[in-house]
Amino acid sequence: MIRALVRELRPWQWAKNAFVLAGVVFAHELGESGQVLRALAAAGAFCLLASAGYVFNDLLDIEKDRLHPRKRHRPLAAGALSPATGWVLVVLLAAGGFAASLALGRELALLAVCYVLLNILYSVVLKRIVLLDVMGIAIGFVLRAVAGVEALDPRPELSPWLLVCTFFLALFIAVGKRRHERMTLADEAMQHRSTLAEYSPALLDQLVPVVTSATVLAYAIYTISPGTAGQVPQGRMVVTIPFVVYGIFRYLYLVYRRGHGGAPSELLFKDGPLLANIALWGLAIVGLLYWP
Repeated sequence: MIRALVRELRPWQWAKNAFVLAGVVFAHELGESGQVLRALAAAGAFCLLASAGYVFNDLLDIEKDRLHPRKRHRPLAAGALSPATGWVLVVLLAAGGFAASLALGRELALLAVCYVLLNILYSVVLKRIVLLDVMGIAIGFVLRAVAGVEALDPRPELSPWLLVCTFFLALFIAVGKRRHERMTLADEAMQHRSTLAEYSPALLDQLVPVVTSATVLAYAIYTISPGTAGQVPQGRMVVTIPFVVYGIFRYLYLVYRRGHGGAPSELLFKDGPLLANIALWGLAIVGLLYWP
């Protein structure tokens, strides 16, 4: 039972909440222990809220998940957990996440409510509407990034580039995931998710280069924007562009050549080159922002 509960919470997916920590890093607050603790607490709150969303979505999709080659092993779909237990989990996780957010401030609590409502809207409506489903996922990541800024006290200025880069990166990953699902499920795609019938391989192969270009271009502009120049002089931030380009290229390679992409969070920990690249990018960012 305990193992099934842990699997249903999907803690490996909590890596997505690293976006909550972006605010404290780019606001030059890593040296302030109080600010770091607030950012970590906000990330923890969103981990609880994210797990509540996963369980809620699984409860609605039990029958469809049983048709999926991977998702049929999830505890609810496999029968390891009862639906009643799932609903109890949803309530407890959502209440815990909201309480932790409220303890950090009203603004963060409001963002938590928006995040929960977005998850509900996605599970009930958005995931059944082509294109809006992937955009809903991307907006969820943007809310995480905003939450990381709102959790700080005093709150730093929110950079629009943080939101733009987060949105396009999340959209890029979401489109890659749709392509993997479409290619893996083939003719059974519609039985699992109705929108997959609308995502033809040709359409997805057109969307991928669009979001790829937008992601790279948004990050490149960020590195030379006036706000970034005020933090890192002489345009030094441009040296991090190769890390971003390689990371995106590596992900595309794994999606197109290795058939991965269905579980981006798991892929992050399983692919050594991708993990090493992200680690090096993080070190470069911290070095440029905090060392003269």
